Amino acid sequence: MPPRTVVIGVDSSTQSTKAAFVDLATGEVLAVGRAPHEVTGEGGARETDPETWWRALRDAVASGLKESGVTAASVSGIAVAGQQHGLVVLDRAGRPVRPAMLWNDTRSAPQAAALTAALGGPDAWTARTGTVPVASMTATKWQWLRENDPASAEAAAGVRLPHDFLTERLSGVAATDPGDASGTCWYSTATGAYDTGLLDLIGLDAGLLPEVAPTGGTRIGSLTASAAEELGLPAGIAVAAGTGDNMGAAVGLGLGGAGLLDQPVLSLGTSGTVFAASRTRPATAALSGFAAADGTYLPLACTLNCTLAVDKVASLLGLHRDDAVPGGETVLLPYLDGERTPDLPLAAGLMTGLRHDTTPQQILGAAYEGAAYTVLRALDELLRACGLDPADPEVAARPIRMIGGGARGAVWTETVRRLSGRPLIVPGDGELVALGAAALAASAAGGGDPVAVAGGWNDREEERRHATRQLTAVERDMAAWERIGSVLDRASGPLLGG
Repeated sequence: MPPRTVVIGVDSSTQSTKAAFVDLATGEVLAVGRAPHEVTGEGGARETDPETWWRALRDAVASGLKESGVTAASVSGIAVAGQQHGLVVLDRAGRPVRPAMLWNDTRSAPQAAALTAALGGPDAWTARTGTVPVASMTATKWQWLRENDPASAEAAAGVRLPHDFLTERLSGVAATDPGDASGTCWYSTATGAYDTGLLDLIGLDAGLLPEVAPTGGTRIGSLTASAAEELGLPAGIAVAAGTGDNMGAAVGLGLGGAGLLDQPVLSLGTSGTVFAASRTRPATAALSGFAAADGTYLPLACTLNCTLAVDKVASLLGLHRDDAVPGGETVLLPYLDGERTPDLPLAAGLMTGLRHDTTPQQILGAAYEGAAYTVLRALDELLRACGLDPADPEVAARPIRMIGGGARGAVWTETVRRLSGRPLIVPGDGELVALGAAALAASAAGGGDPVAVAGGWNDREEERRHATRQLTAVERDMAAWERIGSVLDRASGPLLGG
């Protein structure tokens, strides 16, 4: 039997790093090394020291090497798919000037509103970047930094996204990809380049930014000797440009120019996300019109409050997360960290409809329903951006591909199915971001379209295909849907800080 050739796909998320060791020929996931991150901050602040991500990558690779049983010499490439939008500011030595502001840091909400107005409103932004500034976007964080921590802004010798920071540590090359760059609000999906007018608007020198590779699977360099020594890997292996986590998941699912298009995906994790691959560049204020890692587009909507918010409600009630029943008359909008979609950065959680006979289990169920409703309402906007009518019976019958940690929870899947009425497909492989990153590494190591690589892996691996769960459609709970929607519409003003 010939020796294996292995690629490593890294998922550097908000909470942890995962390093998947994947057989290049078959797509078999041999091992997944893991290491946690620490997130700090109170109120709207959410920060992490970027050095934490590098240490976690090192530890996850070491763990994966040991668990997989492969030799380091069998590894031919590595790629990182990282949490989007985070602001990393580096000094001349490539070291962080300050902790990174994460995607779910909402302190820059005032700057987001000011930037939107400065360019002439939402339509002007979507025409250029595909996306309207909200507090999650990197440009708003840079503007916040200039106003609130000018010393750090003035000390900047480099500005990076989280995955860019790690890719540069691996290769010594400052590079990004169109997918992750499209989440900054200073990259134009219309031109495929940084928008110098927008950089001038926020006072950011283009020389501080990494070069944009053609795709996330582009080989931008080789593993440096120093990085190889730290990671226990061979120097000189291929390092891909990498991408953002949502773009990585799309590759892992086989979505894109060489695979499925306009197939909705719902991801339930720290955030709730809906996206689809499209050849049409979306330009609507209701969505983030991102680029994909393979040269297509990835219209996407993201909510801040998802599994962590529901788990917090369970903790407050002294319940296990699975101890939930439908909320009945109770409506709970779990906007514990403000909200991104809808754009309510100053919101707090809101509950209404309590009765003497309301149970804790119903309150928890209402938290699930509130979070699921917010994501599913964003899904309707996504479908419209792809030219589809959510009310069309044929469109409504299309299954949702459901991924992320929530997809493994019975209450999450049943809540989504009940509120949407749609069938669900739950892929068996739970590490789709890391798998997508591995496909990008494979592309960098040997060429070929990464979506086609991932699609081939999915076709060939029987175990993964058979592990996929398919849940049939159910009668939609329109009463709950309309009740939650009515509360949200009435409360989006002063009660939720909108």
